[in-house]
Amino acid sequence: MGAHAPTLARKTTSTLLLLLSFAIVAFGAIDHTPLLKFREALGNNTALRNWNSSVEPCDWNRSNWIGVICLNGTIWGLKLEGMGLNGMIDIDSLVHLTHFRTLSLMNNQFVGALPRINKLGKLKALYLSNNRFSGQIPDDAFQGMGSLKRVFIANNEITGHIPRSLSALPRLRELRLEGNQLQGHIPNFPQKRLKTVNLASNLLVGPIPETLSKMSPESFSGNKDLCGAPLLSCSSPITIFRRKSNTSKIIIIVILLLIILALMAVALVVFQRKRRSPQLGMKPSLSTNSNKIAPSYVAHQVQGEVPAQGAAHSRRSDMLSFVRDDIQKFDLNDLLRASAEVLGSGTFGSSYKAAVGGGLALVVKRYRHMNNVGREEFHEHMRRLGRLRHPNLLRLTAYYYRREEKLLVYEFVENGSLASHIHGNHSLEKQGLDWPTRLRIIKGVAKGLSYVYSELPILVPHGHLKSSNVLLGPSMEPMLTDYTLRPVINPQQAHNLMIAYKSPEYAETGRTSNKTDIWSFGILILEILTGKFPENYLTPGYDSSADIATWVNKMVKEKRTSEVFDKEMKGTKDSKGEMINLLKIGLSCCERDVESRLDIKEVVEKIEQLREGDGDEDLNVTVRGNGDGISYTVDR
Repeated sequence: MGAHAPTLARKTTSTLLLLLSFAIVAFGAIDHTPLLKFREALGNNTALRNWNSSVEPCDWNRSNWIGVICLNGTIWGLKLEGMGLNGMIDIDSLVHLTHFRTLSLMNNQFVGALPRINKLGKLKALYLSNNRFSGQIPDDAFQGMGSLKRVFIANNEITGHIPRSLSALPRLRELRLEGNQLQGHIPNFPQKRLKTVNLASNLLVGPIPETLSKMSPESFSGNKDLCGAPLLSCSSPITIFRRKSNTSKIIIIVILLLIILALMAVALVVFQRKRRSPQLGMKPSLSTNSNKIAPSYVAHQVQGEVPAQGAAHSRRSDMLSFVRDDIQKFDLNDLLRASAEVLGSGTFGSSYKAAVGGGLALVVKRYRHMNNVGREEFHEHMRRLGRLRHPNLLRLTAYYYRREEKLLVYEFVENGSLASHIHGNHSLEKQGLDWPTRLRIIKGVAKGLSYVYSELPILVPHGHLKSSNVLLGPSMEPMLTDYTLRPVINPQQAHNLMIAYKSPEYAETGRTSNKTDIWSFGILILEILTGKFPENYLTPGYDSSADIATWVNKMVKEKRTSEVFDKEMKGTKDSKGEMINLLKIGLSCCERDVESRLDIKEVVEKIEQLREGDGDEDLNVTVRGNGDGISYTVDR
């Protein structure tokens, strides 16, 4: 009897192991269906092509499927960021994943109302920032989610009030709702472990709850009718002033505008008398050398405060952060003490040329509209930009972070911007760009844009593509600048100033997409071919009557194609066919119907096929309307 006991024990153990193995296999098989169903509901889901039922999603803590977070052989969450995803978020399919705890869909293209997220009652983290979610959040949207600790829904288009169920989450640690259109009062947040709340750039009003009074003031900036700690007291004169009648406000604003205009007129006179301005465009303090600024003024200039004695020495907070190792190093004082020349004032700030060390020429850009971005988020994005390396991108050299001011430093490009070559006053000594040069520039821009798309798969990877943001190197090779800054620009300023938000789709639907950059590139192609400045860039939003693509389409329909091309463009002999082919590509990029536009791969392929000459001189293009788009045929 005793001899049989070990055998029985071994059989029992083997049976248990076998059953456990079957259970693990069965559990993995069960997990396939919900994820595949979730993917089917998504639009533009090619990034999830390796979600295959023949392969297990998880190999214990290692994921076999892109974006799947695994823990102990179970599906713990999804991290599907910057993949261009859209369509429906099938929450019902995720309910079947019993260990599901975190969901991140940031930097995609989802639109419409937020999904009914409280169906995932055990969720711990929700990240939906930088999409196009809109509408109001129901008051019970987060009811029953007792485990939820982190909620990120920043930079969307959410309206209405902050839902009470959100403020009642017992374990809430971090909340980010900045960059929306939320209205009304801020509810009380009683959670003792709440560390971060960001409600900046909304339409919130009234006093800030005392439970949030110790948060950073930047967390509430951009809400002009908020008051109370950490902002101004609700009984302060400035706050009371904001409550005056609309008539009084209008009178005061008009008076202020008149004063500003007068000051601008005086400044213009001074500027014309003195085109060069030292110390990054600021008025210098008295010094024996008119091209230098006293060290004490340097501290005052950068820190925005009255400097103490010895403030000229760099402090840790005033250090430049370099993202390149292949360039001469310099510190902030070297940069600020150098003679500086004003290069211009753009939509986001001013640019200055400064020489440091042995004559290294640099461009310093001061940005005014980045004060809502956090320190770590800014540092991370700058490091991301610093990793980009392509001959058609102007590489970031260094940057400086301070809450009130950001500086980006680049190497100086001698030949200036493409805009200055197209629209500048040309003389015999300095003629306009010829056709071969323009074609090479367009090819280079296409390659640079394609590289940005491949390295940074976020919504609208460039976002601010225009001729003044294309610089020309020593051999007239193009280099893109001011690219991929949307994640660190304040949402309101981005919507008002960035070229992406002057597109027809944003004007019509309030949304942008990865093809918005294609529209901007198409406008750039037409600008290079016609020599005409896109007047639409000067308007607050998209204006079809000022759209250069509308004008070119009209000229082509009227069979006046020959009048479209820039009269100053030389070297066009034997190239008319290729010029018309490029014109067609530009118009295909400017289709108002986003789905009808070329994608970045098609654009690059078509442009690479173009040659500088084709031997045909007498070509004409005919146009046939096809509904929303236009088809073109070239008659030889």
